[in-house]
Amino acid sequence: MDIYNADGSQAMMCGNGIRCVGKYVYERGIVKKDVLKVDTMSGIKTLRLTVENDIVTFVTVDMGKPTLTAKDIPVVFEKETIIDEPISVDGSDYRITCVSMGNPHCVLFVDDVNKVDIEKTGPKLEKHNIFPHRANIEFIQVLNKGEINMRVWERGSGETWACGTGACASVVACAVNQKTGRNVKVHLKGGDLEINWDEESDSVFMKGPAEFVFDGTIQI
Repeated sequence: MDIYNADGSQAMMCGNGIRCVGKYVYERGIVKKDVLKVDTMSGIKTLRLTVENDIVTFVTVDMGKPTLTAKDIPVVFEKETIIDEPISVDGSDYRITCVSMGNPHCVLFVDDVNKVDIEKTGPKLEKHNIFPHRANIEFIQVLNKGEINMRVWERGSGETWACGTGACASVVACAVNQKTGRNVKVHLKGGDLEINWDEESDSVFMKGPAEFVFDGTIQI
């Protein structure tokens, strides 16, 4: 699987995209199995399909282990990890937690995601000089130990309605900051994702729907 951002840059991984790939190859008869392995720029990911009447309704993806080490995310920072660390952007101060799920994420906690000026703050954080490859920016409102609201500014694409890797990174950030547990429902504009950061394997599992929208032809 290869995926490209709206600006033409290649993405290392896409959680929502890989679920759609799983649904597509199963329902088109390309690979008629309910367990798939998909090769991505971030390594091989295992998918488990929930199938009803030959239709894929949900896909669970083993997204692998999160990375919290700054140099491996990558983030240029004086500390080994970035957990609830201060950062200043154009005179505004934020506290951030950085995680990689195959691509770099910067998570911020806010009181109300609907009040965030994401068009202003998102690109400034995405292109901050501590992120040599830019970063995806997640704004998180914690509802309780098992639920969060999320908005995301994706590098190279702007605000999107959902981000699978971002949801995974956000749950990891919530857990290491002791704001939630490891099993969290993430509410996004495009729907809900169920994220489980497994304590035994250290892998993050993402479960979400996959829905057919349309097909057609395009001339380029």
